[in-house]
Amino acid sequence: MPPSPLLKKVLIVYAHQEPRSFNGSLKDVAVAELSRQGCRVTVSDLYAMGFEPSATRKDVTGALSNPSFFNYGVESHEAYRRKALSSDIVEEQKKLQEADLVIFQFPLYWFSVPAILKGWMDRVLCQGFAFDFPGFYDDGFLKGKLAVLSFTTGGTAEMYSKTGVRGDFRYFLWPLQHGTLHFCGFKVLAPQVSFGPEYASEEERRGMVAAWAQRLKTIWEEEPIDCSPPWYFGP
Repeated sequence: MPPSPLLKKVLIVYAHQEPRSFNGSLKDVAVAELSRQGCRVTVSDLYAMGFEPSATRKDVTGALSNPSFFNYGVESHEAYRRKALSSDIVEEQKKLQEADLVIFQFPLYWFSVPAILKGWMDRVLCQGFAFDFPGFYDDGFLKGKLAVLSFTTGGTAEMYSKTGVRGDFRYFLWPLQHGTLHFCGFKVLAPQVSFGPEYASEEERRGMVAAWAQRLKTIWEEEPIDCSPPWYFGP
């Protein structure tokens, strides 16, 4: 039997500047549907929080392990081990640690995530917390958790096909889904792509929101993608 959503914990990492945006609507319907199921839903609204996207020396409180040469990866790893990361990172790590499902809701920027969301990944998913060596991909420290990318595009579905001008959308998902999420141990669900809402009719936009709400009703029953090259680059 599929797991019951009752008492499941969901984190939505949301990156859009405008609460009334289409991305805002997708976030809101996810909160409503998952809450209706009995899940505990937490939203990290990155723009509203003023989340700092830059990974800098300020992320480490106290002395550096090597004051003469700053290496962010090394210092954030040591800071995590010493419990000396900045409070905003620690707060996001706590949310992530508790979550059974993480939804990333964002508009596609240059075939990737907005800078503020990339910064969240850079700063929060540090070595020691999300992965280590060994301890990555299927053995990543966030294994057992589900993750899904829900995003909007500025072009139509035809543009993001293998014969389209922008190529198959799965190509640019490789670094996000495999190189980041799977690397940290997540079981990655198929993405929810809302193509070109800016150019769609009101009826079509309502249909996109309804499709996301419908999918969320059974999302706990879904099987993750295999996160292997054939899924992304195969026929």
